Amino acid sequence: MEYQFILVENNYRKHIALVQLNRPKELNALNLQLMLELKDALEKLDKNEEVRCIVITGNEQAFAAGADIKQMESRTAIDLLKIDQFETWDQIRKTKKPVIAAVSGFALGGGCELAMTCDMIVASESAKFGQPEIKIGIMPGAGGTQRLTRAVGKALAMEMVLTGKFISAEEAKNAGLINRVVPEELYLEEAMKLAAEVCQMSPISIRLAKESVLKAFDAGLQEGLYFERKNFYMCFTSEDQKEGMKAFVEKRKPDFKGN
Repeated sequence: MEYQFILVENNYRKHIALVQLNRPKELNALNLQLMLELKDALEKLDKNEEVRCIVITGNEQAFAAGADIKQMESRTAIDLLKIDQFETWDQIRKTKKPVIAAVSGFALGGGCELAMTCDMIVASESAKFGQPEIKIGIMPGAGGTQRLTRAVGKALAMEMVLTGKFISAEEAKNAGLINRVVPEELYLEEAMKLAAEVCQMSPISIRLAKESVLKAFDAGLQEGLYFERKNFYMCFTSEDQKEGMKAFVEKRKPDFKGN
């Protein structure tokens, strides 16, 4: 697929792939084509053995300021059902490798939902998060009511969803929505540093651990504990486990191969 609305850059030396949303004039509003391109890129990067972590970003002004309302305003419920646009979001959620959102400026509506679909979020001091769909007569539809509530709790989620209130990066961090806040000129660099830190670990262990953490959102406690235990045992079938423990005993840095 030729990409019109995203840019993809691979840094194989550090095993990091950078995906940049690229509709600057529209503040990176998420139209259907952009989401299809993002889905395609993530599927390919997930299969690329040289890539161990993926960073998604926008620009300093906007990560993504929401869905493309011009594309949506005339559609009916049946139109949306036929398009099945949320299947694209479901596929993004299924990415096995860790995905980090590097956010500056606006992360609103679908942009906030996209950031929350990622595994970790690094934000600049200028970042604003919100679900303002209520102001145009609709509500979040790509996971906003569910992921936001799990991240920040019922009270703040209700206020954001029912009034369209934005919160600052510092408020988002204090509420547990994001990992860290840095000056605007450093947000992408900080996200890449976090990705590089992840890439030093065993790719197999990372995949199993990510899968297990996400299970906490999708299952009850007992089912989640069972799933975690199964994946813990799976780690002991890998060469990385042997290398990691041997390196610890020998007091050296492990050389993980992803096997």
